[in-house]
Amino acid sequence: MASSPERRALPWRRWNAAIHRDVGYLAAALTLIYAISGLAVNHVASWNPNYAKTTEVLQLAPLDPKQPVETLIQRAQEGLRPEGGFKSAFQPDDDTLQLFYDRATYAVDLPTGKVLVEATRPRPVLFALNQLHLNAPKRHWTLVADLYAGALILLALSGLFILRGPKGFFGRGLWLTGLGAAVPLAYWLWWRH
Repeated sequence: MASSPERRALPWRRWNAAIHRDVGYLAAALTLIYAISGLAVNHVASWNPNYAKTTEVLQLAPLDPKQPVETLIQRAQEGLRPEGGFKSAFQPDDDTLQLFYDRATYAVDLPTGKVLVEATRPRPVLFALNQLHLNAPKRHWTLVADLYAGALILLALSGLFILRGPKGFFGRGLWLTGLGAAVPLAYWLWWRH
């Protein structure tokens, strides 16, 4: 029995679909990581995607503003017991002492002892996703990111040829692929001029 041209093309399309499917499964988790992180990082002007800011008011015993700055710093630190490494201190005016730590700032109103604490804490999931997306680990993660980029290229190319006929690449697919290429190109040209 002679095989039809349609049957000869089938093994290639089967392999293409199988590769597309399996690489798609492998890339799914990384795609979610990069997509979620990308959404967060795209809006960095509106919020900090890595750290959440907290504000708290504490109370110390009033401190005499006439004491030397070194004494004020020591007494404030004894009362606050702040976490993290001490960076510096600043006295913007006679009644205020600011203490700067790795992830917190303490503004002490000396006459009242009231302390405004502004701290940052890593966002539990987004911090990790953003660090991976921005390739903070470097070294081996660069290889993973490069393999992922290659997988996306393979998915894009193999996806073009999954379907045949009017819904395939040489039908509707050509128009949609052209539109997908035209949007970033048009935006780039508009943005540059």
